[in-house]
Amino acid sequence: MRPRPPSIDGLAASTLQLPPGAWPTVLDCLCDRFPAVARAQWQERMARGRVVDGDGRAVTPETPYRVGLEVHYYREVADEPVIPFDEVVLHADADLLVADKPHFLPVTPAGAHVHETLLGRLVRRTANTALVPLHRIDRDTAGLVLFSTNPRSRAHYQALFRERRIDKSYEAIAPALPDLEFPLVRSSRIVAGEPFFRMREVEGPVNSETRIDVIARGEDGWRYALMPVTGRKHQLRVHMAALGAPIANDAIYPLVRHRANGDYPAPLQLLARRLAFIDPLSGAERSFSSGFELQP
Repeated sequence: MRPRPPSIDGLAASTLQLPPGAWPTVLDCLCDRFPAVARAQWQERMARGRVVDGDGRAVTPETPYRVGLEVHYYREVADEPVIPFDEVVLHADADLLVADKPHFLPVTPAGAHVHETLLGRLVRRTANTALVPLHRIDRDTAGLVLFSTNPRSRAHYQALFRERRIDKSYEAIAPALPDLEFPLVRSSRIVAGEPFFRMREVEGPVNSETRIDVIARGEDGWRYALMPVTGRKHQLRVHMAALGAPIANDAIYPLVRHRANGDYPAPLQLLARRLAFIDPLSGAERSFSSGFELQP
């Protein structure tokens, strides 16, 4: 198996196997396949070694097209906005790194965010290109994210999540639910909805479960403890909205509301507060807590 090209500034390469076609050069194929990227931009990337073939050789504007050729390239976004909030590294050792992520910062590259991600920042900060997130939280959510720092021990920590041997606790601020008895369990079937980035509950076999309790009852909203048993996309946001208490400042549930880039005054009031587990290597109990606080 060919080795994948190295990460650059925390950004892994994307891969395209060239499809059948009549393009004279690889550049012509890329321009047709990705019309949103200008030809001059592809040429500039090639000049900086940001487009290579499966053997790691640089692809140039003159490289002939060949069907099936494996091409690796590094995504770039013009005028990518800087996220003006800092992450905190709570713990780092030979196998594990625990980061406290601020609101608005993606964990990994997506959409208009390529370099301004938690992974990219941590790779640049630690110079460890082997960093891999062991799980994800939404860009809009603040709090704890665990990273593997060592490929040799990574599978042991990945198994904690796959086998549900890690306790995850979130906090959220949302409207009061005085007619419900707490603690309670919300179980439902969550599937992809419309638009593509939303999820929804439907009838059918249950695939999601969240344990919910009340931490404090305030005049402007209640503070809830949310403990996901499963890890479906947007699970906590969907479950709270379905109960009639959408999380404060949620721009997706129950209704989609446009939020402009740089609209930072009203972050989603959801925080990945605590992670606890038995370390699979040492057998020691480990517990980490976020230093961020929600503001009702």
